Amino acid sequence: MARRKKIYEGKAKILYEGPEPGTLVQYFKDDGVAVVTPQEGLGVEGKGVLNNRLSEFFMSGLNSIGVPTHFIRRLNMREQLVRMAEIIPIEVVVRNFAAGPISERLGIPEGTPLPRPIVEYYYKDDKLANPMVAEEHIIAFGWASQQDLDDMVALALRVNDFLSGVMMGVGIRLADFRLEIGRIWEGDFMRLIVADEISPDSCRLWDMRQVERPDAPPAEMTDVYTELARRLGVMPSNVTHTTKPTLIN
Repeated sequence: MARRKKIYEGKAKILYEGPEPGTLVQYFKDDGVAVVTPQEGLGVEGKGVLNNRLSEFFMSGLNSIGVPTHFIRRLNMREQLVRMAEIIPIEVVVRNFAAGPISERLGIPEGTPLPRPIVEYYYKDDKLANPMVAEEHIIAFGWASQQDLDDMVALALRVNDFLSGVMMGVGIRLADFRLEIGRIWEGDFMRLIVADEISPDSCRLWDMRQVERPDAPPAEMTDVYTELARRLGVMPSNVTHTTKPTLIN
């Protein structure tokens, strides 16, 4: 489709004005990643094509089970049509296994199953390195209400159930992932929806098919974009590259 007015450009995506009121065209770039990792700023050939397909797969699946998302349809190899939403400036992270920051903060060995999924909040500000915040900060500074937080947790846990089941079915363990939540208005009624994307850029994935020593830490998936797309059956025929995984903080 013809290129339209650019609305916003981030590390991994560009948003353009949509063809209809209340819509945007989301373009997936190869450059950078959606989260802060040692690989930030590196371009990976074909990553945008794969993330477009993978996010379509996950968002469509969530829509089909009644979890509202901003996704409408995929337009081409790199673009999808999405609903315009007011993004809440909080990243919601769901952790199923100890890894990364939670292992470092609490001294829990990486790979340890958590007693239950743990939901954490991070304030979206790259200049501050997206600091972790508590519910009290979110409510006090007006980023979201208590009802919003309750709804965000409920959404995040439903997404976790769906993603964990899908990943388990193809031999992948979902250690943790990040979500962005947006507000949309339908007349006088406001509701929260899953926005942005769901892709390897925002997930920590471990390969369950790799044989490891009992005392070894979990194996990170190598070539994660290509391998995940292949296992889920959404691998574009013209993408043959392999890459290393990117993990959420």
